[in-house]
Amino acid sequence: MSTSTTRRPWTLVALTSVLGAGVAVVLGFLTFGAQATASPDEVPVAVTAPQPLRPVAERVAGQGGDLLDWRVETPAGGREALGDKEVYGVLELLPGPDGPVAEVVVSGAVNPSGTQLARQALSGVAQGMTGAPARVETIHPAGQAGRTAPLAVSALSWVGCLAAGGALTVLAGRAGARPGAGARLAQLVGTGVLVTAVSAGFLRLWDSSLPLGWDVLGFLLLAATGFAAVQLGLLRLLGLRAMAVLGPLYLVAPAVAGQVPELLNPAYRALLWSWTPFRFSTEGLRSLLMSTPDAPDVGTGVWVLGGMLVAGLVVLLWPGGSAREQAEPHAPDRVVQVGVH
Repeated sequence: MSTSTTRRPWTLVALTSVLGAGVAVVLGFLTFGAQATASPDEVPVAVTAPQPLRPVAERVAGQGGDLLDWRVETPAGGREALGDKEVYGVLELLPGPDGPVAEVVVSGAVNPSGTQLARQALSGVAQGMTGAPARVETIHPAGQAGRTAPLAVSALSWVGCLAAGGALTVLAGRAGARPGAGARLAQLVGTGVLVTAVSAGFLRLWDSSLPLGWDVLGFLLLAATGFAAVQLGLLRLLGLRAMAVLGPLYLVAPAVAGQVPELLNPAYRALLWSWTPFRFSTEGLRSLLMSTPDAPDVGTGVWVLGGMLVAGLVVLLWPGGSAREQAEPHAPDRVVQVGVH
């Protein structure tokens, strides 16, 4: 037995061990790292008061240090900012018989992590002012399903579309077939419709009170087809190697997209949260489910998901195929038939 043959198993052991450690490093950064380094920083909140109490509101806005980013608004302006998700909570100061009375206002249409943080911080400020627990008002109240469903449905849509695209790539390769433009388009439409139906079914199962109008269904369909188009386009270009990129992206959903940026470490905020598609689908869907369709994140989500759909379609339907497709064997199981002359 040669020395090179003897050493080969040890080389494979070393390489696979390093590979395992590398995967652990990547997943640690993508998932647990974001949660382990989470810390509130300049959380946007508002304090409102009628004109006689304006000086009190301005004194309150000087508190909080780096934790809170205050803005002083009129009573109507504070609620409008909350409806537009420019702030995560509002501290309303009202005149009372023994001095100002404080009330905390939050919204179920805002990301739950931001709402919880704002509620706790503003309640603490209010109690420090009045010496009594503040009354909390929640506009557009959301149940447990309403808080978790937007992110859950977004992640499930990504996984469902990815499974369909990966299966098509594997089965077509084993059959020695190369799907044409019509087949790829049919895969996109079929997957988008079926995944949308599954998402709607889960929403109805989890909480039958959640609205499922055409705006919600249309947004779900746009998200599913946008996800599927990008995935199928990358799978066309890279084959199954694209799964190394598309698979880990799913792990970003709960760790990063489920948080508000003010809770994330600046590195995660810039490198992951700023572009992850899950946050656009999650927050847009949250606004629609909480009956706030005019919130800015709905329009932003439509533009981003629509852009993903268009970009994916261009790659998916571009004539001629990629270099990988041109060189790919067409015989079953990727066996190149060699004739005998």
